Amino acid sequence: MRKADRLFQLVNLIRVHQPISAERLANRIGVSVRSIYRYIDDLSFSGIPIYGTAGVGYALDADFEMPPLTLNRLELDALMLGMEMLSASADNDLSAAARMLLSKISASLVHHKVDPSTAKIRALGTTPSSTRGHLATLRNAIENTQTLKITYTRLDGAVSQRLICPLGLFYWGGKWTVGSWCCTRVAYRDFRVDRITSIAVAQQPPPDNPALDLQAYMKHQASQWKAIIATDTTLSV
Repeated sequence: MRKADRLFQLVNLIRVHQPISAERLANRIGVSVRSIYRYIDDLSFSGIPIYGTAGVGYALDADFEMPPLTLNRLELDALMLGMEMLSASADNDLSAAARMLLSKISASLVHHKVDPSTAKIRALGTTPSSTRGHLATLRNAIENTQTLKITYTRLDGAVSQRLICPLGLFYWGGKWTVGSWCCTRVAYRDFRVDRITSIAVAQQPPPDNPALDLQAYMKHQASQWKAIIATDTTLSV
């Protein structure tokens, strides 16, 4: 990534998440904290009104406004492809939001006109309507911290009833999975959304355990993959 791109990303992150610490900025951009300090100095010297408060983080002057949005051709192709993929695969509300976002961005662009029908890189195929309906229920449950009752069919045909706390939705280029805390098995579990045959909001509240969140799930999955790689001799060179 060019330095100019990093500086633009830095300003946008501060604008959206202010106040934000140098450590968080470094993690988001993928550079060292020392680099963040240098970038902040560069931005300040160029006239961007950034100020920092010890122990709090960086923020922008309340009157600061970002310049008009500009995209090059490759960035525009990436945007249209991403929005088309989301429109074809997500639930109806998220698909509509993707189309609206694309139209808003199109209205703000100066040098390019956005017309998805003329795009040369396309995303084909759609997600079945039953899966889209489940995605909406799962997404709402994640946002509202709800538990769900699901009927699930495994690949071997076994059917089970589960009580789950959905934590995150993941798209795998054709299939969606929901990462969850399974109250029935008392463990983290992944479920393919297209194999959920019924789904409903449960009356039971989620477990009273603040550690059962998406970050804990991701750490658990990462450790599981490391263990699999370490023991699978077929993956060694």
